Amino acid sequence: MPIRQMKETSEQHFVIKPQLQNSMNSASKSSKTAQNGKGPPPVQESQNKQTSPPSRNRGRRRGWGGRKSDQGDAFMRPSSRPCTVADKPIVRENGRAIVPALSTNVSVGNGGSLCESDMGYPSSSKSLTFPLRPGFGQIGTKCIVKANHFFADLPDKDLNHYDVTITPEVTSKVVNRAIMAELVKLYKESELGMRLPAYDGRKGLYTAGELPFAWKEFTIKLIDDEDTVNGPKRERVYKVVIKFVAKASLHHLGQFLAGKQADGPRDALQILDIVLRELSMKRFCPVGRSFFSPDIRRPQKLGDGLEAWCGFYQSIRPTQMGLSLNIDMASAAFIEALPVIEYVAQLLGKDVLSRTLSDSDRVKVKKGLRGVKVEVTHRGDVRRKYRVSGITTQPTRELVFPVDDNSTMKSVVEYFQEMYGFTIQYTHLPCLQVGNQKKANYLPMEACKIVEGQRYTKRLSEKQITSLLKVTCQRPRDRENDILQTVQHNGYDQDPYAKEFGIRISEKLATVEARVLPAPWLKYHESGKEKDCLPQVGQWNMMNKKMINGMTVSRWACVNFSRSVQDSVARGFCNELAQMCQVSGMEFSPEPVIPFYNARPDQVEKALKHVYHACMNKLKGKELDLLLAILPDNNGSLYGDLKRICETDLGLISQCCLTKHVFKMNKQYLANVSLKINVKMGGRNTVLLDAISCRIPLVSDIPTIIFGADVTHPENGEESSPSIAAVVASQDWPEVTKYAGLVCAQAHRQELIQDLYKTWQDPIRGTVSGGMVRDLLVSFRKATGQKPQRIIFYRDGVSEGQFYQVLLFELDAIRKACASLEPNYQPPVTFIIVQKRHHTRLFANNHRDKSSTDRSGNILPGTVVDSKICHPTEFDFYLCSHAGIQGTSRPAHYHVLWDENNFTADGIQMLTNNLCYTYARCTRSVSVVPPAYYAHLAAFRARFYMEPDLQEGSRVAGELGVRPLPALKENVKRVMFYC
Repeated sequence: MPIRQMKETSEQHFVIKPQLQNSMNSASKSSKTAQNGKGPPPVQESQNKQTSPPSRNRGRRRGWGGRKSDQGDAFMRPSSRPCTVADKPIVRENGRAIVPALSTNVSVGNGGSLCESDMGYPSSSKSLTFPLRPGFGQIGTKCIVKANHFFADLPDKDLNHYDVTITPEVTSKVVNRAIMAELVKLYKESELGMRLPAYDGRKGLYTAGELPFAWKEFTIKLIDDEDTVNGPKRERVYKVVIKFVAKASLHHLGQFLAGKQADGPRDALQILDIVLRELSMKRFCPVGRSFFSPDIRRPQKLGDGLEAWCGFYQSIRPTQMGLSLNIDMASAAFIEALPVIEYVAQLLGKDVLSRTLSDSDRVKVKKGLRGVKVEVTHRGDVRRKYRVSGITTQPTRELVFPVDDNSTMKSVVEYFQEMYGFTIQYTHLPCLQVGNQKKANYLPMEACKIVEGQRYTKRLSEKQITSLLKVTCQRPRDRENDILQTVQHNGYDQDPYAKEFGIRISEKLATVEARVLPAPWLKYHESGKEKDCLPQVGQWNMMNKKMINGMTVSRWACVNFSRSVQDSVARGFCNELAQMCQVSGMEFSPEPVIPFYNARPDQVEKALKHVYHACMNKLKGKELDLLLAILPDNNGSLYGDLKRICETDLGLISQCCLTKHVFKMNKQYLANVSLKINVKMGGRNTVLLDAISCRIPLVSDIPTIIFGADVTHPENGEESSPSIAAVVASQDWPEVTKYAGLVCAQAHRQELIQDLYKTWQDPIRGTVSGGMVRDLLVSFRKATGQKPQRIIFYRDGVSEGQFYQVLLFELDAIRKACASLEPNYQPPVTFIIVQKRHHTRLFANNHRDKSSTDRSGNILPGTVVDSKICHPTEFDFYLCSHAGIQGTSRPAHYHVLWDENNFTADGIQMLTNNLCYTYARCTRSVSVVPPAYYAHLAAFRARFYMEPDLQEGSRVAGELGVRPLPALKENVKRVMFYC
């Protein structure tokens, strides 16, 4: 990456140079009055009444201007303004203003320091409170929706917490529960004083009212039911000590639910959650917060020995209406309870009874069975269970082991015949290894069966994912009915634990007031028949419209990796695509630089380098604008390898097309591909009319940069693969449509983004500042000629338990990144969490009313809820910004954790909804705000950049630290390469 000199600090920083056009020539025309009654309406007073907050930089903004010439290469001019505590932002707590207690100094790039108190950054969660809700939104058409939340009465009994110690120590929660169940069975009516306690499976025991003792020891004898069916059973003896810990305050919880207290008592909520899960723990197979059973609905086969079980999710939540029980349908992949030989046959997809396993077969079987629990079937009434640690490299007939201290050897076949009278028939198959490596036992495959109820946690194949999605995909009305049936089937009114603790659950879905926000007007190029567009039910098309900034593709080539696509077909497809790009507003040369090049998928690097050098020779050093690549439908690692080589090695912008689409040449597909190509070239497809008319509150008034950030983690089983963090940021203002993106690898499963801001020591320059936020701020300045004076940061993928931790760490990094560019440069920040992995679903109040649903039967796009089922005091809302296609739409949950820009509820809801119409890859509003969506795409793309050994989870990599990702080529990082 090129390095530029900063005047005021003499330090160098990375610059990401986005390829950006100047504001559209047609922008000045966009605010004209509607023509023939069909144009966009004038801006409404209600949408524009919000003003930006007072700012300490307001007096200097005019002087900072947008001219590039007066700034030279410097990002910002130094300020003589002293560091004062008076600039500290005010945080509201319980309705009163507080100033966070801060002390730490933060170093600045020029060797000086910035008072952290001036940064307004809280040093710990004790001094941090999330913003209170500034009011409820008013914009939009009011309506009623139903939510899968069920009102729960707050009990009026004392909650008591006891500590449980079991000796000898037990690691299995199942065994722990069995021990405590036996204890309650024996002592409920005597020592426990008729109390029915709830138990969390580890150290926590909870009661409604006190037990007759503060400390007591019990001796429990537990019979091992797994050992035999009818024969003698083994008995184990445990000592259980129960000790009083504390009372949980329900008054505190009541105050919190009433909005009179800012923080919720987690202990009381946790106890109530455990109580309501206790009966389901006994009846179903628990997985996380969900419960599954083959009896809820008939399991569906997924292939390769797996099946889909249906179940339900359950969680107690604090909301504005009080306590709420969130119930949703769930499904997951489980291993079929098959004889092991049958499972292996399904896994390999072939007969294994008469054939020996190849080395590749053995590896696949080992991966499939490792960690799986099996039970023996060769011992009559004995049903011992074991966990598989591996399989033998030799067939069963060759296995021998010592039977005494004299090293007398005996074969496995002989042992099972003599010991159990069991004749092993399939001696050509390997044995299962159970136990640890030092003392592994051998079990013949034909003598074992897989234990029922084991969730499959490894990676599913594409075919299995498709089959699982078919199971989970339910129309809204069907899902709603299943949820109601689940609540009735669970019978909370008859639940002995709910009765014991005085909890009553409603059996009706919560009815909630909602609003449908208006869709924004979109601006297209003046040369098209339709110069602007108002989407209908979250959708529109490109007919009679032209991209507002159509780019030029004059130098392109095509490489074909698909054997079934002939040259004539490939040429015809590329001609159709070129014509679609031209119709959509781009300029696209009809002829490639070199003839179409055919290549084998296993020679991707050789093929790409050949095409690259051939084009460079033909163009005499000029860069290729675009590489089109035709891929087989099932292409394995080809796609990832192609993207890695193009974007980190050759510096090529590429567009991949699958064989099935090449043959179909569907117009809608070609139109969507043309949208992707245009933004990869650095263009814009459309922009918000309000943006170019400068009518978006708290965005249009001063230069505003919008960030999106996400972290993707490796899949289960990849124990040392790094996590990938991605940050994107808008690079045009006031349009806020183009987003440059940066990616980095970080420690395995690390959720905090480590490289938002960083410093390192250079032997010549000393301390050097960098990081993704800093680089993107610099690139915004280079692209627009203006410094960002407001930051809006959408952060994806954070669970509620990580809110404080992520905000403390990442807001600090944003502050330091700003401060490193200029002393006292602290634009106000709004930090918003975006959540999609939640279980709140919204349903139409009347499914028969077609005016209140889209085609799929889901609620209308733009439906927003900020009352009743939302947080009692904090600033959050649910927004369904997209039209459903199939299944039940999942609204996005937005939670504002920090807001120095003083957004109103309408302001942030309208901004978020409107941005969802600017997603570059299709003519639909999307379900997640585009900056967060783009960050997810960039992080997903970056996983292809890792070396193969890291993708497979190399332990060496984990020991040596995180290997950095290869750098993107400069021309690639300038554009939205991840689209």
